[in-house]
Amino acid sequence: MVSGYAAGKCSEEAFELFRLILLECPLEKNEFVTTAVLSAVSVPSGLHMGVQVHGLVVKDGLVGFVSVENSLVTMYAKGEYMDAAQQVFEASKERNSITWSAMITGHAQNGEAESAARMFLQMHAAGFSPTEFTFVGVLNACSDMGAVVLGKQAHSLMVKLGFEMQVYVKSALVDMYAKCGCIGDARDGFLQLYDVDDVVLWTAMIAGHVQNGEHEEAMMLYAKMDKEGIMPSNLTITSVLRACACLAALEPGRQLHAQILKFGFGLGGSVGSALSTMYSKCGNLEDGMAVFRRMPDRDVIAWNSIISGFSQNGCGNGALDLFEEMKLEGTAPDYITFINVLCACSHMGLVDRGWIYFRSMTKDYGLTPRLDHYACMVDMLSRAGLLKEAKEFIESITIDHGTCLWRIVLGSCRSLRDFDVGAYAGERLMELGTEDSSAYILLSNIYASQRKWSDVERVRHLMRLRGVNKDPGCSWVELNSRVNVFVVGEQHQHPEAENISAELMRLAKHMKDEGYRQTSHFSFSEELIVPGEYPEDDQLELLGGQSGVGKAAPSFQNILPFPSTECRGYGH
Repeated sequence: MVSGYAAGKCSEEAFELFRLILLECPLEKNEFVTTAVLSAVSVPSGLHMGVQVHGLVVKDGLVGFVSVENSLVTMYAKGEYMDAAQQVFEASKERNSITWSAMITGHAQNGEAESAARMFLQMHAAGFSPTEFTFVGVLNACSDMGAVVLGKQAHSLMVKLGFEMQVYVKSALVDMYAKCGCIGDARDGFLQLYDVDDVVLWTAMIAGHVQNGEHEEAMMLYAKMDKEGIMPSNLTITSVLRACACLAALEPGRQLHAQILKFGFGLGGSVGSALSTMYSKCGNLEDGMAVFRRMPDRDVIAWNSIISGFSQNGCGNGALDLFEEMKLEGTAPDYITFINVLCACSHMGLVDRGWIYFRSMTKDYGLTPRLDHYACMVDMLSRAGLLKEAKEFIESITIDHGTCLWRIVLGSCRSLRDFDVGAYAGERLMELGTEDSSAYILLSNIYASQRKWSDVERVRHLMRLRGVNKDPGCSWVELNSRVNVFVVGEQHQHPEAENISAELMRLAKHMKDEGYRQTSHFSFSEELIVPGEYPEDDQLELLGGQSGVGKAAPSFQNILPFPSTECRGYGH
């Protein structure tokens, strides 16, 4: 009965039944029932019950049984009390592979990846043979650390011991390679068990695509998973919703919402936050807010999602009102919350209010500002035209900020046409060895506008010497359930390339006939200025010959069974 309650994760019922055993037949307790009850209370909420059982184990002399010691280690590890687990482990005189595996898995699950990896090496040096559970623990630790070298060593040992083809081990291996950026190796591992109906394996591969920016591949893989009839999990839905949010693919996101309702996942936890984020990033704040209000338990992640959505869609006042509401409900903000709030202040030009929030991080919540928060403040000052204040603020920062902050100032100088601060920021970026092509181009154009041709040549020579190349611009548009991608310089890739070019030329001619003329005498842009390169009257004609006509991206029709007539465009 105790074991049955343990299997059913009914910790309180198992503990009460164990107490009944002690009352009615105290002499019958042994290592078997003790192991069973320890297994039942091996959850964070059952730690206080497990401590009582541990006291009874010591009192009755059951500590010498290795099964009991293993259960104690597991109980403390799952109860997030690794110090006590370590004490039991060190006091154990008869450790086996299960004891080591419990410690390694405990460290990995409690965010102590380095300790898990170190203990795995100690286990190997002590001559113990790892089990499949050991490999799952150490691979999870390698995922968290990004330790691909150790992960590959564990993979080699796994192959040697014959554990590679076990599904849950393979799932951990796919997850490790994906999180370490080796998406090709992850895909190879996934394809070896492609026909296995295991949601963990499929979810690991889908999440890997999302983490590596391969959002289209993630959505197409989910379509295949759905076609195979494999029931998704919360993590699967969350990962695919993130892919939809990054692609601003509203129609697939809506269909995922329908599946959430169909499968009965509800809006609790990560699913609700991811769904609200998807709607917000697709510009649909109304539905994003509706999902947020219907969430049963709104944690800080849920609040961050909706505040971020309002901030990114230009509704700064709404974002700040939500932040005040969040505080009234008693939810403590975290680092991400303040990034969203400071971004909202930046977009609204609320400099004084931004300073108040920035200072309250440390004063009211004990949060030390990080680079992202400093970047928000620099952006806020720069957008408000306070470039000298932004320059002084950057020079007062004590943490290492690399090139990030000066790049923000340089970009604002382009908009505000402040050549002096722009040149200063650009030269600082040159000193720091930035690899951002736009920084070189903007600085070169600043000097060109001032006719400082020797400085222009110096910056361009430095750009060539460091091998810095300009990344092509990219944009995409979703039309009739199909995403069309356009990349500068890739002409005639799209099946409608000729018609698109003809339409661009027609529009350019129409603009010129209507009297449009370039008004700026200095193109403070991210294109290199070459004197006499293009006559001003020819700028519009360049639309037809210089623009990237683009290519058609993989269709999402596998997960879009209903045709969409909505057209949405995005780019960078």
